[in-house]
Order: sequence, then structure tokens, then C-alpha cells
Amino acid sequence: MAKVLFLQGPPSVFWRELCDGFEAKGVETRRVNFSFGDQVYWLRRGAINYRGTLKAWPRYLAALLKREGITDILYYADRLPYHRLAARVARRLGVRCHAVEFGYLRPDWITLERDGMGRFSHFPNDPDRIRQIAAKVADPDLKNRYPHTFGQEATNEVIYNLVAYFGRVLFPFYRSDKYYDPLFDYLSWLPRMFRQRHDLPEGYFDDKLKRNYLLALQLQSDYQIRANSPYRHISQMLDQVMQSFSRHAPENGRLIIKQHPLDNDLENWRKVVGELAEKYRIESRVLFIEKGNLAEILRHCHGSIVVNSTTGLHSLRADVPTIVLGAAVFDIAGLTHQGGLDVFWRHPERIDRSLLACFIKALAGAIQVKGNFYHPEGRKLGISTIVDRVIGGLVNEPGAYVAQPPRLAWKRLPLANERKGSAGLLPGAIDLAGGDILGGSEPAFATVRAVDAGDRRGEVY
Repeated sequence: MAKVLFLQGPPSVFWRELCDGFEAKGVETRRVNFSFGDQVYWLRRGAINYRGTLKAWPRYLAALLKREGITDILYYADRLPYHRLAARVARRLGVRCHAVEFGYLRPDWITLERDGMGRFSHFPNDPDRIRQIAAKVADPDLKNRYPHTFGQEATNEVIYNLVAYFGRVLFPFYRSDKYYDPLFDYLSWLPRMFRQRHDLPEGYFDDKLKRNYLLALQLQSDYQIRANSPYRHISQMLDQVMQSFSRHAPENGRLIIKQHPLDNDLENWRKVVGELAEKYRIESRVLFIEKGNLAEILRHCHGSIVVNSTTGLHSLRADVPTIVLGAAVFDIAGLTHQGGLDVFWRHPERIDRSLLACFIKALAGAIQVKGNFYHPEGRKLGISTIVDRVIGGLVNEPGAYVAQPPRLAWKRLPLANERKGSAGLLPGAIDLAGGDILGGSEPAFATVRAVDAGDRRGEVY
């Protein structure tokens, strides 16, 4: 019989209710709290409050797994410091790990993968294997049935992080994964709430002779950038893309750079984009916007550039040629452009629509769960499916688990400012991406090579 250990979960009652779901099926559970935020959101008896150091965590966890007879570990986001170490310990002891996150097929899907996600995902990238999986699973329900508001997500994030921040006296050795100091981060939102945010100018797409390209920015603090891309700082990616655009895009090309809707403005991307546009003399061909209807923009675009944002999936489904600069589960030959950024502007590879349909079907059937962390009915459905898959050993099934994660090796894309060293961090920033938590050093710019279990940086998969 399975016995499940819960580590850190989403800032929601979802994690607690998921525990109830397992216990309703007769499965024993255990829980480890690492911060006061974890403790407040758990609110169940019997949890273990771990107050030791991060360095001591692997030895403590190994003893806990053996003592309690744990068969499965569940954690929210695979790159959090304690989770990376837990995956390594669990692999050595033969304990299954399951990573949970917001779904690739947003808005009302949840990701449930064995071991890791993104660059560390075991989901196959071979088109033939994807088609075989798709033939074995049911058609997904892609209608948005369980939405949640920005306010629900943001409020829970703020409460969790501030409670953890001010409760450090109770967990003095807690190692947060936050890129920015939480107070600094949340205070930065105040001026943004009271100013006009720039949208697309009216009539921008009226000129049908123009070729439009969308570059969707992500959050500098996101592990998708910090762990699943070759960039230490998004400014490096912007420099690379805008330099390539200036040299290789058609003369009638326009680059629309859209800020992430949850960006806190601490990086001042508008200024960065403006300086780079001036540097490459493309000021009249580059437009920076802070908001905009993604579906409407994609309808008028000839290409989409992402590091690994789920915007890439939206653009593929809108039949817009897409290039991925980092590691993404949807970066597959036949779906995304594989020929390099310089070629992409004029000769983007088209999307195999039948492969895309199979990919979405296989993704939904093997590593996605219909549901939502905040919607009551969405939680209920998501919990039921997760419990059944974990108990039944059906995570990444049928056949959607490749022993060696197929996305570990970077595609080499030269960085325009590669010789300058890592980009500076703003006051209040905490650079956890630059060094491995096991003591190894992370190079300022990731080289293109496969990472294996013996890598001195201690990457976990």
C-alpha cells in the first residue's frame, strides 16, 4: 500500500484537501513543514516541523523515508531547494517522486509529472512516441471550466510568503527560493497599481504589409528562467533576440515585446528594451507593451519567440510558427522551429497540425490533470484524478516516461553579451540560480552539454 509524504505545496488549501483525498482512500500520509507559511496553510495535526539546515536535510529525509516506509513524495515545483535534494535522496532509495505545478494546458489544468518538469521532464520528445501515446488516451476536455482570478492567486501568494517571512523566528534556518526579498517585491507593486499600463496602439495591425513577431517575456524570478534556460538574466535573451532581429529580420518586420502580466517592474524592461533598440538602431521597429490581448496579437503575428513560456503553446495552437530559446516540453521537431534564431525571421518552420493534436492529447492524458488550485470544483476533480494516478502508478502513463530526461542538453544559441559576465541584480534580489545548493558553482552562462548524475553541479532529475 502506498504511503505518501507531502513536502511544500501551492499557497492554497489544495494541498491539505489532496491529503484528505489520499486518506479517504486508506492511504497513510505524512507532511513536512519548512516555514511558518507551510504550517499556516497546512493546519492539520501530526505534521513534522523541520527546523534544521538545508545542508542537513538530505540525511534527515533519508532517515524519515526509511523509518516511515514512504513509497511516494509529492511536491509543488521541482526546482525548489528542498525538493531538488528530496528527488536525489528518493531516487537513491527507490521512492517515487511526483512534481505538481500549474498546468501546461492552462488555465484549468494541473501538471503532475514523475520526478521533474521543464528541462528535467521525462515526457518524450520523439514525435512517433507521442503519436503512440495519443492513440492510447481519451480526447481531452479543453474547455475552460474552472477559472480563478488574479486576485485569488496573488492574495494567497502574498499571504504565504509574508507569513513565512515574518515567521522566520520559528524556522530560523529556512532557505527560501525567492529571487527577490518578499517585502521589496510586494512594495514594488504599489506604484504599478496606480499608473497607466501601455497597450498596443490603436490600428497597429492595420498595415497588412508588415510582418509582426511576438516576444513574450517571463518573470526573472521564475525557475523557468533560472533552471530551464541558458540565461542568467532575461536581458541576455533580449540582447540576443534584438541583435538577431536587427541583422536578419525582413525590413518590414516589427518586434512586439510583451511584458509578463505578473511582472513587478523591478527590472524595468521598458528601459532595457529601449536601450537595446537604440544600440541596434531598430527603435522604429520595436514596440514594448505591458498588456494586451494575447489571442488578438497572435492573430496578426508571423512568428512567436519564447524562452519556454506556455505562450509558446498558445502560439502553436494559433498556428503561429514558434521558436523556443530555453527548454520546454513542447519544443519538439515538427512543432517548433529547430533551425536557429537567425533563420527563423525569414524562414520559420511550419507546424505539423496533426502532430500538435497528438501532442496535446498525449500531454493531457499522461502528465496533465483537469482541475485548479483555487476553484472549489476544480480542486475536487483535480484531487480525485491525482489520487487515482498516484495510487495506481499511472503518473506519466501510458508510456510517457523516458528514463533519461530528453531535454537536458541545451541547444547552442550564442549570447550577444556573453563576455560581460552575469547581469547585475537589483537591491533586494537573492541570486539562487547562480550556485548549486549542494555547494558546486554554476557558470554565469550555461554551456551546451548534457548533464548527467555525476555533474559537479548536482542537478537532480
